[in-house]
Amino acid sequence: MKKQLLTLLALISIGFSCTDHDVETTNYKLDEAISIAEWKGYLRNEYFNEGSIAIKSESLIIRDGKVQSGSFTIPIASIVNFNLPTEELKQTLVHHLQSADFFNMALHPEVKFNITGVAPYTGTGEGVIAGANQLVNGNLTMLGITHSISFPARIEVNGSNLKVEGKLKIDRTKWGITYATDPALPDDAVIKNEIDLHLKLAGNKL
Repeated sequence: MKKQLLTLLALISIGFSCTDHDVETTNYKLDEAISIAEWKGYLRNEYFNEGSIAIKSESLIIRDGKVQSGSFTIPIASIVNFNLPTEELKQTLVHHLQSADFFNMALHPEVKFNITGVAPYTGTGEGVIAGANQLVNGNLTMLGITHSISFPARIEVNGSNLKVEGKLKIDRTKWGITYATDPALPDDAVIKNEIDLHLKLAGNKL
């Protein structure tokens, strides 16, 4: 009886060892030259400004072909504007966004996103990126304040290459950015609370 029990335990141990061995865990790093979030912010009269900001990561864990964990950092110094007609106007806007009215770069030079979970996604609808296959959940820290967010994304792992694309909206006032939110102001002076973000990330296996 004792011999049979030892044999059974040995077989179970071998089974678990094979399972762990077959599931590959790999670390990926984002390509900082092409990984960005495109942003768009609106006035109440529907005028908008748009641009991009860089996204960096050296720790995206892929297990069995699926993102399991990791984190992004978003350097506020990398904000750029696309739509204003002159370089001077673009820089004026960027410096304002980096000021204490908005992201307060002097005290909080980075925004951080920590992935807490990724689950299969099959939904569609307005604002959902075409081909979205995963729902990304995580904690976004900005101005020292952390809130959980989630968004559908298309995540593709192809050998040593990783691509992530997703769209989301964030309410800036939840992180304490309340500049130009007074409803008594005229429409061309009120900035809407929500910011549109379009993530376009690419990385490689380390």
